[in-house]
Amino acid sequence: MKCFICEKHRGELQTDGITIYEDEFVYVGHIDNDGEPGYLGHLMIDLKRHVPTLGDMNEEEAKAFGSIMARVSKALLVTEEAEHIYSLVSGNSVPHLHMHIVPRYPGTPEQYWGPMSVREWSDAPNGGNSEIIELCERVRSYLGENNG
Repeated sequence: MKCFICEKHRGELQTDGITIYEDEFVYVGHIDNDGEPGYLGHLMIDLKRHVPTLGDMNEEEAKAFGSIMARVSKALLVTEEAEHIYSLVSGNSVPHLHMHIVPRYPGTPEQYWGPMSVREWSDAPNGGNSEIIELCERVRSYLGENNG
């Protein structure tokens, strides 16, 4: 079966940014924008095992997923000075469990509040791959310094 997320984990395709965190259960990186500038800080938490929904995780996976969700969210609050963190699991286009973690930055107009709406704001903080890599390094460093 062809799966973008499984291919990414096997190293079969290049995506924007760098690995922020990885263990036996989860992978964290920046959303891929096909090389185009994108909303800075829109992170993805992927379950490594190919399952479609939150309800398909086993207990160990759920603990790892929940823990990294909280840690990455805190890292964005601290390193990127986000004022709010959105999370979203859809699975409609890619049936491999992944969660969008999306920061909302100070000054975002209220009409753009929401996990996907913030990306539509014309003054949103966008950047290319070099800015994405720098953000990934800040978040990764924070996670390394704040283990639990």
